Amino acid sequence: MIEKLLLLILSMDSKKYNNTKLAIGISKSIVVFVLIFLFVFLDYSLKLDNYLFQTFENPYLRFIIFILIIGFAGSILFSPLSYYSGFYLEHKYNLSNQNIWKWILENLKGLVVSLAVGIPVLLIFYYSLEKFNTDWWLPFSIAMFFISVVLARIAPIVILPLFYKIIPIENDELKFRISELSKDAGLKIDNVYKFDMSKNTRKANAAFTGIGKSKRIILGDTLLEKYSNDEIETVLAHEMGHYKKKHIVKGIFFNTALSFITFFVIAKLYEHSIALFGFNSLTQIGALPLLTLWAMVVGLFLTPLGNILSRKYEYEADEYAVTATSKADDFISTLNKLSEQNLGDKQPHPFVEWFFYSHPSIEKRIKAIKEFAGTNNYRNTELAGKS
Repeated sequence: MIEKLLLLILSMDSKKYNNTKLAIGISKSIVVFVLIFLFVFLDYSLKLDNYLFQTFENPYLRFIIFILIIGFAGSILFSPLSYYSGFYLEHKYNLSNQNIWKWILENLKGLVVSLAVGIPVLLIFYYSLEKFNTDWWLPFSIAMFFISVVLARIAPIVILPLFYKIIPIENDELKFRISELSKDAGLKIDNVYKFDMSKNTRKANAAFTGIGKSKRIILGDTLLEKYSNDEIETVLAHEMGHYKKKHIVKGIFFNTALSFITFFVIAKLYEHSIALFGFNSLTQIGALPLLTLWAMVVGLFLTPLGNILSRKYEYEADEYAVTATSKADDFISTLNKLSEQNLGDKQPHPFVEWFFYSHPSIEKRIKAIKEFAGTNNYRNTELAGKS
């Protein structure tokens, strides 16, 4: 009785937590769109452009300063909302281990990394726009493909260590299981790493990251400390399932094709709308916020498409995890525990799941696992030839 009551309270908390986060995200997007529209429509964008034109001769410098001013203003304006969503809510629902200073420091580190990556990308974009005019989308899409590959290559060894201490796991039994799973997946993994996720949050997670020699599986210390080897094994098998099913390669091709199409559509919409707002050149810095508006509109249609494909991949990785480990019950236990620990909504509204969720809801994943396991007799029984 007490256990059922606790589960009911936890379910209510997860609903409130996720609905609040969702409402904040949607509200912020709407407000950002309206503010950018008014910024352009009321000629403030043009006025800022003219002021910078009189102050700075170099167009690339003017462009970067223009973006930094808008970004800084936005950060100040939305700082209360960021605090409420990123700090207050996490503490209210007992999910955060950060004090206010650590939270600020992590955000500052994130800002520095974003600037280090973002400014070169912005310069490449403006160069493409100045050099190729209406065809800017093509060279920029090509550049973004190579940048994304480089970032995927260096993220596990350069970027992630800036935020977390990453070390090889020490559990010998788990290492052996990882070795066996890797062979089955056709994946060469020198080691699986853990990171000190607990320094920021009480949530647990794992991920397959990197490409080429930098590919690796990383596990949060919160996962390693609170889950059995059998449960962790199913998580690892799921992550390896993404590799076995070639989801990473497929994702690169899909996202590359999608980015080309997206930039093409945005470029054409931008080209045909600048005159409506009184601008006379595609390279006019004051007109560039229109690109953000069109990107938000196009993203509204593309977000569900990408999530549909992502959810399909998750189902496939779940099936592989069951097949590779024969531990359907442990996998189900893990998903339930992760959902409870992370305050995940097990039964989101169907539209919310369809539009916003990159993973199927826990309820649907467990149902699919049970059906697959029942059909193939994979309910914590050893497969022939498996030790």
